[in-house]
Amino acid sequence: MHQPQPETALYQAPLYLGSEVFRRAAFGANHPLKIVRHSAVLDLVRTLGWLREEDFRIPHAATVQQLAGFHDSQYVEALQYADSAGNVDPEIRERYNIGTLENPLFEGVFERAATTVGGSILAAELACDGHVVFHPSGGTHHGRRDRASGFCYFNDPVFAIRTFLKRGCRRVLYVDLDAHHGDGVEEAFTEEPRVLTLSIHEQDRWPFSGAADDRAGGGARNFPVPRGLNDAELRYLVETAVLPIATDFRPDALVLCCGADSLAGDPLSSMELSNVALWETVDQLLEFGVPSVVLGGGGYNPWTVCRYWAGMWGRLTGQELPETLPAAAVEMLTMMECDLIDEEDVDAHWLTTLVDIPHDGPVRAEIELLAAQLVKD
Repeated sequence: MHQPQPETALYQAPLYLGSEVFRRAAFGANHPLKIVRHSAVLDLVRTLGWLREEDFRIPHAATVQQLAGFHDSQYVEALQYADSAGNVDPEIRERYNIGTLENPLFEGVFERAATTVGGSILAAELACDGHVVFHPSGGTHHGRRDRASGFCYFNDPVFAIRTFLKRGCRRVLYVDLDAHHGDGVEEAFTEEPRVLTLSIHEQDRWPFSGAADDRAGGGARNFPVPRGLNDAELRYLVETAVLPIATDFRPDALVLCCGADSLAGDPLSSMELSNVALWETVDQLLEFGVPSVVLGGGGYNPWTVCRYWAGMWGRLTGQELPETLPAAAVEMLTMMECDLIDEEDVDAHWLTTLVDIPHDGPVRAEIELLAAQLVKD
């Protein structure tokens, strides 16, 4: 196994970024993201006593000027105007993909999306000061320069990476553990040799991109995995391919997109990972010891999302993860709802525990072949 070779040590306490902006209702009815996620994660870590006020930061919304540093200025202005007007002209809907079922118009959409970007800019700046920064409201990795895509209006991981480059980082590694290919980030840096994007995602899943032979001119490595990816298979990919590729790249900054839709029980993917396996993967990547930003991402099961990201913060801060959750946490989880998951399909352990039972299994031959293919030049 290749071991990370740290170039920059991290000395400061991890920081958590959050905002009341993400507590407001969003996306409207009949949308997979209408569930409670970010506020629930914040409430759970506070219920567990894991968040000191000195470790919490509130980001400002990115300005129009900042947003236009990557996004097309006309698109930025169109989203801002649509939000203020409360409607979208058909021509604007067609051109920018906003006001659709996929990317609906809702009150405060511009502020929410701009605050997500502001958080990722701040996260990278704080990471350069020696912190690992956790920004669970980030991870909008499908956003394109000139349009919304995949529930993502802007692309905040792009801004975290760009901030690292502006701060003088020579090589930035982006690792995407979301069930869906990080297409918007890959596309943004196709012509940028200082950035390597690496995505582990379910094959034949929207956006139907990120094939194993897609190298984006050398700046990408994609791992399209078959349905039912288990913990042992993720571990195999990480140890035999992800870490060797990352080590050869020698990053001096790291951005992670930790979408929760790769967990077992998510209604929009067929991956079967436990939160333990994903936490371990993040731990291994953080061993590079470089300025690091840990983002959220997708995730459409509110119970698995909340437990995964709250536990992530617990791992980052060295907490002892409880075998069973306290009564206040159980009550909070019990009150959650999700239209995509029938009541009888809600596992009891989603309500009472934080740590998943590991989902180990055999490593399939196609996983071994995929790893071998990706480590080739």
